[in-house]
Amino acid sequence: MRPSKGFWPEYKGLMLFIGFMLVFRSAVADWNYVPSSSMNPTLVAGDRVVVNKLAYSLRVPFTLTHITRWAEPEAGDVVTFDSPADGLNLIKRVVAVGGDTVEMLDNTLIVNGQAQERVLLDSARTVPTEQGPLSVEVWLESLGQRRHETALIPPLNHVKAFDPVRVPEGHVLVLGDSRDNSRDSRFIGFIDVHRITGRAERVALSHNPQRFYVPRAQRWWLPLESGV
Repeated sequence: MRPSKGFWPEYKGLMLFIGFMLVFRSAVADWNYVPSSSMNPTLVAGDRVVVNKLAYSLRVPFTLTHITRWAEPEAGDVVTFDSPADGLNLIKRVVAVGGDTVEMLDNTLIVNGQAQERVLLDSARTVPTEQGPLSVEVWLESLGQRRHETALIPPLNHVKAFDPVRVPEGHVLVLGDSRDNSRDSRFIGFIDVHRITGRAERVALSHNPQRFYVPRAQRWWLPLESGV
């Protein structure tokens, strides 16, 4: 019997590979599991989203400490961030950035005095949620030149407006695309850009948690902006 080399000499390659992958996922790129329907219809429960951790800055791995920054979030970006309320990593859409004045009136966003166009696409679309299928209104919303779909749940559409607020410099205002089912800046306040951990780029793949995690082939490699 050959004598054991010891744990480190025998498993050094594996441990270095695991360490490299953890650092890569923390500071370079990752894919995030979407457990809820707060971003319906753009993202649904069971999606796995590619997140670019280098979109705005280089961070010390496993921390929110930024080594250097080269870009700032823009309106329309879907970002991941650590919630100031409880530290959970959330995913929402930026609708206003530092210096913008934003309000909502009858579900319409008004940014710097300009009402953002909304067009009803579907008055009753069935979308998957963590609680099962749900019928929602789907609207095509503009943020400047960028467009994306949002969802309203008519029986739950109680928060249709908020007063004008000015976003502080170095912060963003985020909303979930499912406006009646999202804990976002309306409840947790502005998000410091240093809490943002990356920008979501695409849905890499998706599995249906209501059907034993069967793959949803139609949702693989989807962009997060509407082509309508």
